[in-house]
Amino acid sequence: MPPRRSYDQYCSAARALDVVGDRWTLLIVRELLAGPRRYTDLHADLPGVSTDVLASRLKDMERDGLTTRRRLPPPGAAYVYELTPRGRRLLPVLQALGAWGQAELGERRPTDAVRAHWFALPLLRALEGEAGVVEVRLEEGEFHLYVGADDGPVYGDGPAPGEPDARLAMDVATCTALGRGELTLADAVRDGRVTVTGDGTVAKALRA
Repeated sequence: MPPRRSYDQYCSAARALDVVGDRWTLLIVRELLAGPRRYTDLHADLPGVSTDVLASRLKDMERDGLTTRRRLPPPGAAYVYELTPRGRRLLPVLQALGAWGQAELGERRPTDAVRAHWFALPLLRALEGEAGVVEVRLEEGEFHLYVGADDGPVYGDGPAPGEPDARLAMDVATCTALGRGELTLADAVRDGRVTVTGDGTVAKALRA
């Protein structure tokens, strides 16, 4: 494998960008914050990336200690990629980058791809202080959040694997406003922009 490119600057920001500054790397991290993913799943949820670039980035990330690759036991018998503890520590970096970039969203362009779970990280910020599994339904689909989790996946695509602590239903405009900090979750629930169901502690707190 060729040596990693470097800015050759004795600066922590430059060193960090040596590792994660290549195009697609942080978006791969975003996808892997959902837990182990197969190559085909990553490719499907990263529209626009070529197979060669994705394979190259995954090799670089494994070399740099951000990800590992392992084979699932039968009957799965497929290889999956997952974040190492070092890779998972990029969560607050992605959240900060997402918060900074909210002002760049504007109106959705006709060429813009969208996946429901791409709203997971902004919504996690709106749920700070809570703890539990929260299922979210948007027009684009469903995802679930592991709010307050110290390790393991941060979110997952589709419905929660078990009974969640709360179920939230909202439109994309509301979810975007929550991510931007223009609207609090408490206000969105009170104004009827977010519907909360469930009997868990999170649901009860949001309805209080």
